[in-house]
Amino acid sequence: MKKISRFIWITVYLSVLSTGTVIAREPDVEGSKDHPLLTRLPNFYIVEYEEHEFDTHTFYVGNTETPVEGHYFYIFYTLQPDAKEPSITQILRNYENAITKIGGKVLASNFEGNSCMKVEKDGKEIWVHVYSDTETQYLLYIIEKEAMTQQVTANAEVFSNDLKATGHTAVYGIYFDSGKSEIKPESEAALVEIAKLLKAEPSLKVYVVGHTDNVGSMDSNMKLSQARAEAVVQSLVSKQGIEAGRLKSYGVSSLVPVASNDSEDGKAKNRRVELVKQ
Repeated sequence: MKKISRFIWITVYLSVLSTGTVIAREPDVEGSKDHPLLTRLPNFYIVEYEEHEFDTHTFYVGNTETPVEGHYFYIFYTLQPDAKEPSITQILRNYENAITKIGGKVLASNFEGNSCMKVEKDGKEIWVHVYSDTETQYLLYIIEKEAMTQQVTANAEVFSNDLKATGHTAVYGIYFDSGKSEIKPESEAALVEIAKLLKAEPSLKVYVVGHTDNVGSMDSNMKLSQARAEAVVQSLVSKQGIEAGRLKSYGVSSLVPVASNDSEDGKAKNRRVELVKQ
């Protein structure tokens, strides 16, 4: 569960009930809003809010960890002072019912206050995680799944300069689904640039090295990183016309991180393919 990272000083305003009783009402934190797909439970207000154009959240479905990337929303709701408390089950079931009514499904729901759901809406695959361990607060994580718009272009000239300077170069822009080794179609541009490098330097031989983050066991990630490196080699040979003898594949799991695995941004940097000069 994400912890409250800061104290929030909130100005109290007053509202008058029909009975004439005056109660304190806490406003939402500045800049926050409900997600367009889901309203909040009555008498809750937002104390923390984050929205990122592209980020990752891990959804737990049974014993499986499923990182999902896309448009990211994090909303922290707290119950208004003196309002009637719902049960934790009531919080979870409200969201589960809302999702199933629009054609979605509940992927996992447990007694520890977690519920993970998924729905297709307006051409988007939307993942929802509700978490509550108290009747007065709950967290809502939403990912509108999508592939990242690649803003940093893999470039043969950069690869060549890196290899000459340090003997290795990181290749971002080769994409795989979580836990899988099949190269996704949007990886084509990066593979073409690798091939361009190798064709421009006919004597160059490289190790193609797969790297992962630290999610999952070392053994499974070692196998996964090896399989991904092999997939890149196979693609370069079969689709880009590179001689197989110039390429060797290796997987090193999470043993050579370039950033901390304590953050999602760091994990994304560590999931990469590298070319190492032989």
